[in-house]
Amino acid sequence: MTLLQDRAYFSQHPVLQTDDLDEARFQVSKKLCDHRLDMTRRGARLCVTHNAVRGRHLSVNYLRYGTDVMVDPGHLSSFYLFQIPLSGDAEIVHRGDKMTAHKRAGTLLNPDRAAVLHWGTDCSKLLFQIDRAHLETVAETLTGMPNPGPIRFDLKVDFTTRHGRELQRMFAICAAGIERGALFQTPLSASDLRIEYDLIVALLTLQKSNISHIIRNADSMTRPPDIRRALEFIHANLGNAITVPDIANAVGINVRTLQKGFQRAFGKTPQQVLRNARLDTAHYQLLARRDTPSVSDTALACGFSHLGRFSAYYRARFGRLPSMRR
Repeated sequence: MTLLQDRAYFSQHPVLQTDDLDEARFQVSKKLCDHRLDMTRRGARLCVTHNAVRGRHLSVNYLRYGTDVMVDPGHLSSFYLFQIPLSGDAEIVHRGDKMTAHKRAGTLLNPDRAAVLHWGTDCSKLLFQIDRAHLETVAETLTGMPNPGPIRFDLKVDFTTRHGRELQRMFAICAAGIERGALFQTPLSASDLRIEYDLIVALLTLQKSNISHIIRNADSMTRPPDIRRALEFIHANLGNAITVPDIANAVGINVRTLQKGFQRAFGKTPQQVLRNARLDTAHYQLLARRDTPSVSDTALACGFSHLGRFSAYYRARFGRLPSMRR
């Protein structure tokens, strides 16, 4: 049984409520991507509701048009789009594939393949927009090697299968967390970044793609799963005073094996990967448009106890001091 309901999600994060076609096209394009939007029934009444909330590498949207529309975004280019219908249905054409999306079957659109979507009158969806570059980076952490080319998923996500149900469940939990105000608040926390990472790992491991066989082969080896568990421990403890032995103990391997595995996978030591993850989190928090924390509070929250060293590491990674917000 799905955790999702047929209702307007994320009403605390409104983007648009309109019956004007041009305004709908303009505002939805700002949040998602430029696209063509046409009504397919003469005399029909448009009634658009769009709510959205943004994480770091993932944004979550509720969208309903209220009448039959044709949406032509062309190539998404910079992101993958996981669509979970809440009501009604939509016809999807994605390069050579065509299917009907409904409550038992969602869709996953690839950024380098053109798409055309025909939304039915009663159709409403949750849209998970996932940064392409970040997904590719996570894929490399799972396989321990560079991606052989563009990652392309199967279009259909079948929610009647075991893997499909698990994907639906995980993304539904994310939506429920946003509804409760527990996720994707400003500034973002380490927990938000961990949720994003977990959702992307779920897509890569549960939805069939052109690298599924590479991920399976990596999972059959000893080291890649150890590296993945080490990364999960790191992301779950960005604000804690953890050491390389702590990481090795959490994974159940010795420090030398951990160091060799990280050098092979990333060309970096575990300590460097931990530091960069903390710096990336601090960088995002310091760029928050509202309620920006102080540099010292950010440094402490991200696991840096020495402000001077934090500033030096930050400048080396981002080319400016953390006090230079823009």
